Amino acid sequence: MKLRSLILSAVLPAAASAAPMQLADYMALSGPAPDAHVAYGPAPSQYAELFLPQGAGPFPVAVLVHGGCWTAKFGGITQLRNMAGALRERGIAVWNVEYRRVDEAGGGYPGMYQDMHAALDTLQAQAGAHRLDLGRVVAVGHSAGGQLVQWIAGRERIPAGSVLHRKQMLPVRAVVSLGGLADLRRERELIKANCGRDTPELAGTPSKGRPDVYADTNAAELLPNGSHTILVTGELDTISPPRVAHDYAARAQAAGDRAEVVILPGASHYDEVAATSPAWPQVLGAIERALAPSKPAAPASAQPASPKAP
Repeated sequence: MKLRSLILSAVLPAAASAAPMQLADYMALSGPAPDAHVAYGPAPSQYAELFLPQGAGPFPVAVLVHGGCWTAKFGGITQLRNMAGALRERGIAVWNVEYRRVDEAGGGYPGMYQDMHAALDTLQAQAGAHRLDLGRVVAVGHSAGGQLVQWIAGRERIPAGSVLHRKQMLPVRAVVSLGGLADLRRERELIKANCGRDTPELAGTPSKGRPDVYADTNAAELLPNGSHTILVTGELDTISPPRVAHDYAARAQAAGDRAEVVILPGASHYDEVAATSPAWPQVLGAIERALAPSKPAAPASAQPASPKAP
């Protein structure tokens, strides 16, 4: 016990004092190879990587959606293998999703959102063969990917006239947004300043049949949707500052959904997705908590009786 205490005292201060990750550190992230590469469409970016834990299953599933300012410039799926490998070691299957971004043919609106639909449809089709528990699914997105996973949670509320409307889909009620930029309307200036992206690239342009481009693209417009969102943000995140998480959580709570904020001390935008970061235990904790089975309320007969007045 004394030796363990000495080891912890040596390791913890070093971890606590680790410098926040920078973009170059994020770009250098890597992880193990996936167990399967599954195409969900004909385009080069329409595929997902499946990571399967050891054992008989059925396995809970984390759907990972990378960020990168909605552009191919900043990598994405390769870097998220770092998280995927760590989650697989915890007994969680991972569906690591690639998609067409705004600077790729077919990306932006509506293609990027249609890719989310198709990726989840394909996950549903693969579940039986790979012993996946679709009753325990959490969507985990980073930065731009945070916007997409928060949008996934509200898909059922997309107006019937939208090209993105679907009658049947895999419901996703648990979301972990890592430095997400989900409120396209309210955060458009922040998105422009940090990512150089304008509304038409992410939400399309108004038309006679679609006067409000946010009605089917903005996660914050699709509330309430019955989701539980955990917004995880680095204390030093300048791309999606803690204020963004608090604002979205307040809006979701006011609409009647469950939302909470976790701030990672001393962490940057890139520490949020690195299993090698000192922030990882908190990120992992949020993901595992989102996957935990809901505890049903105790029946009235089991409630403790009120004490009688003396």
